[in-house]
Amino acid sequence: MNVASGAERDTTERVLTLLGLLQQRQTWTGPELADRLGVTTRTVRRDVERLRTIGYPVHAGQGVGGGYRLGPGQNLPPLLLDDQEAIATAVSLLAGAGGVVTGAGDAALRALTKLDQVLPTRLRHEVRALSGSVESFGTGHTPVDPEVLMTLARACRDEVETGFNYPSGSEVRPRRAEPYRLVASDRRWYLLAYDLDRDDWRTFRADRMTEVSARTWHFRPRPAPDAATYVQEGVASRVYPHRARFLVHASADTVRAQIPASAAVVRHRGSERCEVLSGAAGLDAVLMHVLLLGHDFEILDPPELGSRCRALAERLLAAGTTVSPTPDMQEP
Repeated sequence: MNVASGAERDTTERVLTLLGLLQQRQTWTGPELADRLGVTTRTVRRDVERLRTIGYPVHAGQGVGGGYRLGPGQNLPPLLLDDQEAIATAVSLLAGAGGVVTGAGDAALRALTKLDQVLPTRLRHEVRALSGSVESFGTGHTPVDPEVLMTLARACRDEVETGFNYPSGSEVRPRRAEPYRLVASDRRWYLLAYDLDRDDWRTFRADRMTEVSARTWHFRPRPAPDAATYVQEGVASRVYPHRARFLVHASADTVRAQIPASAAVVRHRGSERCEVLSGAAGLDAVLMHVLLLGHDFEILDPPELGSRCRALAERLLAAGTTVSPTPDMQEP
């Protein structure tokens, strides 16, 4: 048995430390690395060459702004991950960096950045394809199992049917669907899919899906609605019994800053106006939401909301009418 000497162990540890430094930021100068490692610049050059011999593409630049930089790999460097593990890790980190996976945060973003620096071109295409199955109109917060997201993203990419259990009323029923896109809202992940049992497009919350599996049956993609828009409109309005549209006299950016993306769809209508689509359990609730924005507005739809607006205005006027003070309110 060959046992590594103390010097060999020190060299290995130093080279791994060097690799970690190169993954932390874009460029290091030789003196900076020598100072961090406690060695000479000549030793840094030797350690860089060691990294190159085992597959890490370390580039060296000369002159002002030059230094050592870790480039994208031609092959996946040894002692890291195999292809499938690298892809799975990248997708999970992608979801985690968005803040929608349990335990995620800045660490996930840093890890994703490191992994992206050394992914071979062929794996970059794989991750890009998976990432293309994910869209967003906000930042999610409800915890979701990363394995569920990865399974759904793969199914979207590979165009294969998915099966899963999903609550319907008081029951949990099996569903079959053709997955199209994953969409992140400001609170949750959703799957836009064609429901094969209901023969229509449906939106499913990823955190409510269980027993998720990708099947071997491939499907031919159907003409589909824009995923992010469809899901946002569904979350903000279609799930409610009452929906309304308003023309608000304020810029879309101003109104979007006041309303969560999951509560309303805000569309540009010029520099100082926007259209707001929202829903609620009752028309009065929809009306109050827009009223509390503090901007002038007009009702676009439904027509009956105009009478509700006048009735609400009368109640507000009545409540604001000056009345005689009660005995307890009278001055002494």
